[in-house]
Amino acid sequence: MGKTNLLDAIHYLCFTKSYFSRQDATSVQQGKAGFRIEGQFVLNDKTEKAVCLLRENGKKEFLINGQPYEKFSQHIGRYPCVVIAPDDASLITGSSEERRKFLDALLSQLDAGYLQQLIIYTKVLQQRNSLLKSFAETGQRNLSLLDVLDEQLLAPGEFVFNKRKEFLVSFLPAVKHAYQDIARQPEDIGLFYESELLQGSFRELMQATRQKDLLSQRTAAGPHRDDIEINMGNLPFKNIASQGQRKSLLFALKLAEMDVLQQEKHFPPLLLLDDVFEKLDEDRIGNLLEKVCIRNEGQIFITDTNEERLRKQLEKLDVDFGMILL
Repeated sequence: MGKTNLLDAIHYLCFTKSYFSRQDATSVQQGKAGFRIEGQFVLNDKTEKAVCLLRENGKKEFLINGQPYEKFSQHIGRYPCVVIAPDDASLITGSSEERRKFLDALLSQLDAGYLQQLIIYTKVLQQRNSLLKSFAETGQRNLSLLDVLDEQLLAPGEFVFNKRKEFLVSFLPAVKHAYQDIARQPEDIGLFYESELLQGSFRELMQATRQKDLLSQRTAAGPHRDDIEINMGNLPFKNIASQGQRKSLLFALKLAEMDVLQQEKHFPPLLLLDDVFEKLDEDRIGNLLEKVCIRNEGQIFITDTNEERLRKQLEKLDVDFGMILL
């Protein structure tokens, strides 16, 4: 029950996990021991059944046409999907981690190799941070083991950095264009890829920050600190932008994501819009819906608290739609 739960169920079947919570247990209905989500997808004109199970013992399973995956990562990108939700505002106003998560999720849908290298990098990074912490706790430093982990970190780290850099060359201008299209007025907005690896090799960076790492007990440099810098004029966008401008930029990021996925997959992704029209004027709502309903040929799921407003906008666009009232 609940309109957002419907969207999250679709997201589970696309990504094997929730969009709104980190732990599967929080998605289980109160008083129940687990859940089962089942959906039918049409891919390349063939119908498939996707099933996600969370059992009583906490074990999760994911199956396509009855066949389980050995690794859930093998499923990512099969059913491309884009979500826009109220909490996504943190993509604009939050920490660099939010923007990295967005970028990683998009690139993982486009490139299975990227996802695998990101998984390797993250695992080795966690091991390295644990080792640095153990140095401080035990008072003993096994620098030979640290050298081994440094070496293991380099290849996946450079792979992740190079893929991000290559991708953002075309993606960030597309976001800027989409933003100006939504705003319908010229605004001096700039988006830039920030990475310490732009200044030198990862190996040199690791060597230069080792003493800092030993003192802070964590890895201070690497792709895990990358960011997308967003400015308006010469000032940080999040500090001076209005709520309407922030939402417009969020939509621009997501619309650019949709376009990239459609170009690479040769079919449009699913689009899930969750209560995104609050605090938007009628013109911006109309502009957004025109882009996703007219220019996009994919399937869209929209939740809203104002039935009349949504129905009026969709009828104005003269598109086929159905409504479920909860």
